[in-house]
Amino acid sequence: MRQSSYNNTPTLYIVPTPIGNLDDMTYRAVKILKEVDKIGCEDTRTSGVLLKHYDIKTKTFAAHDHNQKTVKLTIERYLEEGMNIALISDAGMPGISDPAYEVITHILEVGYNVVTLPGANAALTALVGSGLVPQPFTFYGFLNQKEGKKTKELESLKMKPETIIFYESPHRIEATVECLLKVLGNRKITLAREITKKFEEYIRCDLETLQDNLNGVKGEIVLIVEGFTKEEIDIESIDIKSEVEKLVEDGMSAKDAVKTISDKFDLKKRAVYNLYHAD
Repeated sequence: MRQSSYNNTPTLYIVPTPIGNLDDMTYRAVKILKEVDKIGCEDTRTSGVLLKHYDIKTKTFAAHDHNQKTVKLTIERYLEEGMNIALISDAGMPGISDPAYEVITHILEVGYNVVTLPGANAALTALVGSGLVPQPFTFYGFLNQKEGKKTKELESLKMKPETIIFYESPHRIEATVECLLKVLGNRKITLAREITKKFEEYIRCDLETLQDNLNGVKGEIVLIVEGFTKEEIDIESIDIKSEVEKLVEDGMSAKDAVKTISDKFDLKKRAVYNLYHAD
């Protein structure tokens, strides 16, 4: 057996891979992938390009979204046989918006080592380069594809003060930006695409401006959205009852609408409730 065990115990290594530029592989990641007995890949063909680039000849096996129930048992069996295993995704950190989570939790539950290596991650790279407040932040990943569910997800995030990170694909980006603008209002946003690749681009603007400049946006996309900030508002000029009624008409419960408006205008919920139910 190759010498890559952790504390002399069979180990599952979680190894991040480049998100675009093949040079973003760490020395340690290459070393581990050469030393382990087998490598589990999200797509063996995609990973084959990377492994060939670094002259890594370790045997691979499929570990993707459609065989999670069997792959975790396969990895457990390999570990029982004294092997050391690496798990990689097509790009970035396994377990972040890919199916590695189930495998990792299972291997931990059955008592084997899980060691995670640091490396490339699209969300953090885009966040740091966005020009928006980097911490605190919420990583959300992909929103639901269905508009109704997507709207509900964004409603639950609407009042969060931290910067929010989303992933999105080019064929859904227009619908997502439209929904973000509708639910969150015209906030600052950074769209980062093709990070680390030849056509890397950062678009830093607000949601309205972005909506008008989405023609031809291609590639893997990360959206960094400004968190909620309480505005200095002249409460006397706001029709609080109408504000609540608009949210209720859009499908929100009266209870949630009252809470949303109380948070938005920094008012007590009881005061908003009384205004909403006033004749």
